[in-house]
Amino acid sequence: MKKTTKIAFALHSWLGLISGIFLLLLGLSGSALVFMKEIDQQLNADLLRVHPPAPHAAPIPLDRVYRQITAHHPNLAGIAWLNPNAAADQAWAFRLYQNDGRISTYDLGLMNIDPYTGKVLREGKLREFNPGLMHWILQFHWSFQLGLPGLLLATIFGITMLLSMLTGLIIYRKFFWRVLLFRVPFKWDNWRRASSSLHRMIGVWTLLFNLIIFFTGFWMNMFSMDPAYWKKQMRPAPENTLAEVSMDSMLRRAKASMPDLMIKNIYLPTQPGKDFRISGLRKGQLPLFYNPNSVSIDPKNGRIVHVHRFEDMGIWEKIESSFMPLHTGSFGTTPVKVGYVLLGLTPGLLSITGALLFWRRRSKTKGSV
Repeated sequence: MKKTTKIAFALHSWLGLISGIFLLLLGLSGSALVFMKEIDQQLNADLLRVHPPAPHAAPIPLDRVYRQITAHHPNLAGIAWLNPNAAADQAWAFRLYQNDGRISTYDLGLMNIDPYTGKVLREGKLREFNPGLMHWILQFHWSFQLGLPGLLLATIFGITMLLSMLTGLIIYRKFFWRVLLFRVPFKWDNWRRASSSLHRMIGVWTLLFNLIIFFTGFWMNMFSMDPAYWKKQMRPAPENTLAEVSMDSMLRRAKASMPDLMIKNIYLPTQPGKDFRISGLRKGQLPLFYNPNSVSIDPKNGRIVHVHRFEDMGIWEKIESSFMPLHTGSFGTTPVKVGYVLLGLTPGLLSITGALLFWRRRSKTKGSV
């Protein structure tokens, strides 16, 4: 068993050193993103606040906005309306899925539009600061702003953190329950003992949280390990093929087919083979699941092609639909989100204390030579 512990310790140390700085950056950016919408609204309050021309004024047609976006961006892989439930004084937000054919860039864009005039209030690619700091951080969290290689790197570091937690569990197996029950005293004698106690305590107490965060992050980014996805991204998006049926007409039909759906996202197709789709939660459903209900419509003829309901999903599909809310903390109220912010900093603290422990051990080894 001593040999197993020794191997586990060596792996734990090197995994932490190799991925430490990246885990620190992932933790910091992830914590910031918990309140992404709220922070972005505060930072850009004047820019994103719109003024209805009259009380209860109707916004312009969605189809007009769709044609406007596609005319300005003639080569889009797709468009997502991010806030179809926006307040009357809030700008509409659209995610633009772009592809320039280079793996060095991750081509996501944002466009905010005044729903009463059609005026573009904010626009830009997420690898730039034009759409705002929080959206830049969002793409940084996914890919370190390094394109597909960065996305793959973030996925790999999710694996290294999972392995680090496994090896840490082997190392501290004798202390696990004692630490969890506060039966191991915290030693402040010097920085060496303090860093060791802090590393052990944080690792044990945040084990389940970090296991959930890094497993869900890895699972959702696992597509970055698919060679077919890389080949697809190396082909620039072709010219838009616009829907033949009005967006507003399809939206009305989709709503009628699932009237109790609280729409969270609307996908607007720009390429052949893609459907118009609304998705979200139905009334009474827990926010622990990410948009598990949807209605898809063929943009060529306006016919409903698929209605997807949460109750028709398989067990694993239901579990998988919880990964996004569990990863981001979006399922909870403010106290839960604050907890996510604080716990999201722990991978960075583990990296720092782990590096201190490694340096202490190396110093001891050199001193004994």
